[in-house]
Amino acid sequence: MAVFDPAKSGGLILKSYDSTSILADPAAEMARLPQIKLAVSELAQRMKLGKVKVRYSISGQSVFMRFVKLPPIEEENIDQLVAFEAQQHVPFPIDEVVWDWVEIPSGGIEKEVVLVAIKGDALDEINETVFDSGLGTQEVDAAPMALYNAFKFSYPEEEDPVLVVDIGAKATTLVYVEGKRVFTRSLNVGGAAITSAIAKEYGITFAEAEGQKITNGLVSLGGGHTEQLDEPTAALATVIRNAMNRLPSEIARTNNYYRSQQDGSAPTKVYLAGGGANLPYLREFLEEKLRLPVEMFNPLARVSIGRGLDVEALAPRAHMLGELVGLGLRGIDTAPLQIDLVPAQVQAERDTARRKPYLIAATALFLAGLGAWCGYKTHAANTADDEAAAIGESVRGLEVFDRPLGELDDAVKNLGEVGTAYAAEENRRVEWVRLINELKDHFASTSVWITDFEPLVGYQKGDIESGSTRVRVNFPATTYGMSSLDTSRRDDPEEMENPRRRSNQVQKAPAINAIRIRGFWRDSELDHNAVNKIVDRIRESKDGVFNLQIETAGKTEAMKDDEILATFTTAIPDMDLAATFTMILPLRKELPLN
Repeated sequence: MAVFDPAKSGGLILKSYDSTSILADPAAEMARLPQIKLAVSELAQRMKLGKVKVRYSISGQSVFMRFVKLPPIEEENIDQLVAFEAQQHVPFPIDEVVWDWVEIPSGGIEKEVVLVAIKGDALDEINETVFDSGLGTQEVDAAPMALYNAFKFSYPEEEDPVLVVDIGAKATTLVYVEGKRVFTRSLNVGGAAITSAIAKEYGITFAEAEGQKITNGLVSLGGGHTEQLDEPTAALATVIRNAMNRLPSEIARTNNYYRSQQDGSAPTKVYLAGGGANLPYLREFLEEKLRLPVEMFNPLARVSIGRGLDVEALAPRAHMLGELVGLGLRGIDTAPLQIDLVPAQVQAERDTARRKPYLIAATALFLAGLGAWCGYKTHAANTADDEAAAIGESVRGLEVFDRPLGELDDAVKNLGEVGTAYAAEENRRVEWVRLINELKDHFASTSVWITDFEPLVGYQKGDIESGSTRVRVNFPATTYGMSSLDTSRRDDPEEMENPRRRSNQVQKAPAINAIRIRGFWRDSELDHNAVNKIVDRIRESKDGVFNLQIETAGKTEAMKDDEILATFTTAIPDMDLAATFTMILPLRKELPLN
């Protein structure tokens, strides 16, 4: 994790950097996301980031990436053609994935784009680890694209075809750079494969093998290299070399594919990156096998280092910061390839943010017009008062005008009261807009949907049986303005025949202090308790319109789930697509019924 500032020259300044390690044990794959969540939380706290929005990248192994050639068409038609190609190439239903694309130079008359896709539920699961750490999401990039952007920024003069080899824990990413062209492929070979080979050879646990690799591991070279080492170290080096032999073979095979299928040129140099590149003699091993010059990738070549960082301590780790620099370049809009995979919750936030200015502007215009009207009436009242004073001073004997002027003054005051009432009603309407918007944000889930929304009066916190609805049973057919009458009297003939009595009842009706929501939820592979997560989000929203805190014996405590969920079917019956729930949410501020 790193924090960058833009430099005056157009580059980047690395302000802070920190890292932590996760044991990539293949046998503990189910614990990987919880480990990532803890690691992100730890880094965010150590770096004192607070509630900021971050950019993060997803490994090339976790996304589907395809390079597609298009016929030479007009720019305005390329979006439709790419959408069609995405449906043909992405191996999942297109409505179940989040995908993006970017055009890349092809070197010919044809156009070429790269498609990047990921299952939507998998992306949401990854993004949840960021949100649970108190951070927000600005953009989501693919690691190979971020690595390419960092290389082009760090080596702007490099025109020869080169290969960036980023060795991670579970996979190795190959990025071919040829001028402005790019091609990437992910190999299922990484540092964890070496650790597994050591564990198998010596009959030890994965964690112990990882410790041996980090402490004593190196790659043995040809020409009697192991003869210079002690016996245990030489044996370990031989095991590591045997495990690494697959990597140069896969690289050579991909080189042939790039040349034959992508019309690319053979790389003339290799840049080594990633945490797996820390193994001693790995660079020399790859030079021996690939017969190409190999050097360590330095993404900080053109990045300024902040005063608080130890440059000497950072230098040996520079080759591991490629994706971070690529993400930093997105912040100053200088990255040549820009991919943005948008999680569902982030998309909901963006949609809300786009609509908010229009709602605020419309409300402001209405209030401004209402204020001008009230101002005009106030000015008229002031003018009337001045005229009355002048008349009283000059014609004191004409008291016959006193009563009419008093009535005029009362009328003006009544108009002012009406204007104030209109302004108050508009503020109340905005409160409903805020309530519905906040409700929409909390329920931004593909596993839960709302079917019924009822305002309640007389609700007592903790008593799910309390409160009565203010919506008529025949609401769709109810005359406008009569839907909020007391439901206990909706069949009273005298009430229906007496408008004045109805008006008095509306004025005396109590305020709305809760809403009742009914809906359905469906089971998801990634989200088995979506309704409970929504309740937790509402409970954690300290400044929202809902207040799930209850005061008992002078203490304030959070309401329990069974005090909020009036009904909740925790298991979906066989043959049913979804289960029901009923949720009662008390309001922080009561809303007048009339």
